[in-house]
Amino acid sequence: QVQLVESGGGLVQAGGSLRLSCEASGRTFSNYRMAWFRQAPGKEREFVAAINWSGANAQYADSVKGRFTISRDNAKNTVLLQMNSLEPEDTAVYSCAARRVIGVTRLRTDYDYWGQGTQVTVSS
Repeated sequence: QVQLVESGGGLVQAGGSLRLSCEASGRTFSNYRMAWFRQAPGKEREFVAAINWSGANAQYADSVKGRFTISRDNAKNTVLLQMNSLEPEDTAVYSCAARRVIGVTRLRTDYDYWGQGTQVTVSS
């Protein structure tokens, strides 16, 4: 079992920045591939970014590429999502997820553990 707790969400104006953090506990963090997903009201949960165990390989959704950066600190059992140049369309609940199997994937069904999520609201 892995427990995931997100933090760092809030209200920000368009063009601003936020940094989300997800702290993991329960198992060896470096054994897990990590990802961020988001869900806006009335929409399905969608992939945002994912990172492999070492941090050397990351993937991004086209909608956030160049604006968001995912990173991890295995010594602190933490994965981060730095979000810059935020847009109102980025408003959603952001959740982190962990995957045991080797490989970075964009499919939410491939992830085994999920956090509760943190709200990000971008005003225009």
